[in-house]
Amino acid sequence: MLAATGHAVPKRAFTNADFASIGVETSDEWIRERTGIGQRYVAGDGENLTTICTEAARIALQRAGVTAAELDAIILGTASPDRLLPATAVEVQAALGATRAVAFDIDAACSGWLYGIQVAEGLMATGGYETILVIGGEVLSRIINWKDRNTCVLFGDGAGATVVKRSTKGRGVLSAYMRSDGTLADLLQRPKGAGSHPMDAQVLAEGSHFITMAGREVFKNAVRSMADAADRALDGAKLSASDIDLLIPHQANIRIIEATAKHAGIPMEKVYVNVDRFGNTSAASIPIALSEAQEQGLIKDGMHVMFVAFGAGFTWGSMVVRF
Repeated sequence: MLAATGHAVPKRAFTNADFASIGVETSDEWIRERTGIGQRYVAGDGENLTTICTEAARIALQRAGVTAAELDAIILGTASPDRLLPATAVEVQAALGATRAVAFDIDAACSGWLYGIQVAEGLMATGGYETILVIGGEVLSRIINWKDRNTCVLFGDGAGATVVKRSTKGRGVLSAYMRSDGTLADLLQRPKGAGSHPMDAQVLAEGSHFITMAGREVFKNAVRSMADAADRALDGAKLSASDIDLLIPHQANIRIIEATAKHAGIPMEKVYVNVDRFGNTSAASIPIALSEAQEQGLIKDGMHVMFVAFGAGFTWGSMVVRF
């Protein structure tokens, strides 16, 4: 059961018009037409993945009426950790004072939070875990090339946190689906700067430690995979599109969101969209959107909510939850 949520973003909102100040040749019209994005949040001095995730986590814990000491596990989905070693989840654990919790990261890119929820469900099935904190968080501004118009306009920073408890009274996860295809990994990646190509002067000079993306191919695969995931989620839950009260998709691009909703047969008025205000926050996008939807009173007891995600790897997945 998804007991409570919370989200946090950096202080600075970076609008489409702000790209002119850093010499990127683009416009608000060009970005909105292709992506639906109007602004995104960018981490500044004193802000990092740990601080943003910790803030989101504290909000979620307070709303759930849970203390950090009660947590059995902390799972953080991220593709932009503060350090390569150790996991950022253990730094969040320390910041929260969650002394009992096992903590670890999941790197499934934009599908990270969705994967994390399913891992939490699996841990609970073992009988040894009762309360788990699942976070999706990113500080992508630190790993994008701010001179590459094809990527820098897309991504934003933020975190969404969810307190997960055992399901009661028919509430909780009704179906879940995960898939990966590593043969397409090169289409969305950070080519160098890690183990196979360590950071050196050449890597820094050529900027090959930043995110690169084959936009058209990623778009095609995202639409196809998210459509498949939506079908699988409905089939697994034994529901039809008309039974879904709210669709919360990964906020990658308004055209991908619209294509996914159309394929699933869910009207856009039942789709939560905030990509215009946050951009693509990768693993954070679904939990941020869920947190906002709950703050706005859009989710009531008994509602069926479907989540669908797609990310680098490629990874994709879906879930139907009864609240």
